[in-house]
Amino acid sequence: MLDQKKYTFSIILLFLAVIITALVNISLGSVNIPVTEVTASLLGLDVEKETWNYIIINYRLPKAITAIITGSGLAVSGLLMQTLFRNPLAGPYVLGLSSGASLGVAVVFMGASIFGASFAAILLSKWSLVIASSLGSLIVLFAVILASIRLRDTMAILIIGLMFASLTAAIVSVLAYFSPASQLQQYVFWSYGSLGDLSWEEVFILGIFWIMGLLISIGSIKNLNSLLLGEQYARSLGTNIKKNRFAIIIATSLLAGSITAFAGPIAFIGLAVPHLVRQIIPSANHITLVPAVIFGGAILMLFCDIIAQLPGSEHSLPINAITSLIGAPVVIWLLVRKRKFNF
Repeated sequence: MLDQKKYTFSIILLFLAVIITALVNISLGSVNIPVTEVTASLLGLDVEKETWNYIIINYRLPKAITAIITGSGLAVSGLLMQTLFRNPLAGPYVLGLSSGASLGVAVVFMGASIFGASFAAILLSKWSLVIASSLGSLIVLFAVILASIRLRDTMAILIIGLMFASLTAAIVSVLAYFSPASQLQQYVFWSYGSLGDLSWEEVFILGIFWIMGLLISIGSIKNLNSLLLGEQYARSLGTNIKKNRFAIIIATSLLAGSITAFAGPIAFIGLAVPHLVRQIIPSANHITLVPAVIFGGAILMLFCDIIAQLPGSEHSLPINAITSLIGAPVVIWLLVRKRKFNF
């Protein structure tokens, strides 16, 4: 009981940290805005400069919300994958969803010339990228689901996901080899990831997928706890392994697939956050872990975005590079420190 109270207090602190980090994130940028003015703007109060209010509402608030959705969604996806495969190095893209999304975008960018110049402008629109990315993820998802129906071994599904990732990466390489430098450059820029290019409408659509993915994840908490003790034990408790596996795959696909479609491929958040959260809350109970991971992912993503936007400078760094620079050393540190992951 004492541990549960301690965990609840830690989750409350993480939630407050999300709010504080979000306010700092919104206040910093090429134009620094005092946190007090940011708070006033969000509460609908008068702001010292009207331009600050415009920047906050139209640019920085959508970007901060996108960061929260991206970080929390990828973190929950990572937790689901690590529990499903009972593999501490599994991440949200272990099923090849990111590679499928990358293939869809690569076809749009580097295959646009195939359809002729008259179609190039249509193919390279914002929504065409989202649709292509989503279709790429869905194709890989359906292939993995078909495999999960035929296979009983969870590790075999993991290997199939990795093979699909290799296959799509090979196709992207072939497209890149035959593409003009300008189209290849566009694809490379997309691969950097971006949190600041979404309109309010796009943030709303992304939020719908995020909520659906989280609801399925929350509904799977009881089964996730039983899976930690092995599939045989889970079956003895009456858990339908195939149905549960399907639900987890769908939740991961909704979260990781939609995030990749709208924000591009974001690395290491899904892998690192669940392990970092376990350092704060050493619990195996997903009732505690899921909300903690949601808040932890949001905090880390907001922090990475603060670094990427280089406060006070007109320039910004690729968000994918920052998440990798922070996430990779964290995983290495945890491996060296713990020698094995708590799982």
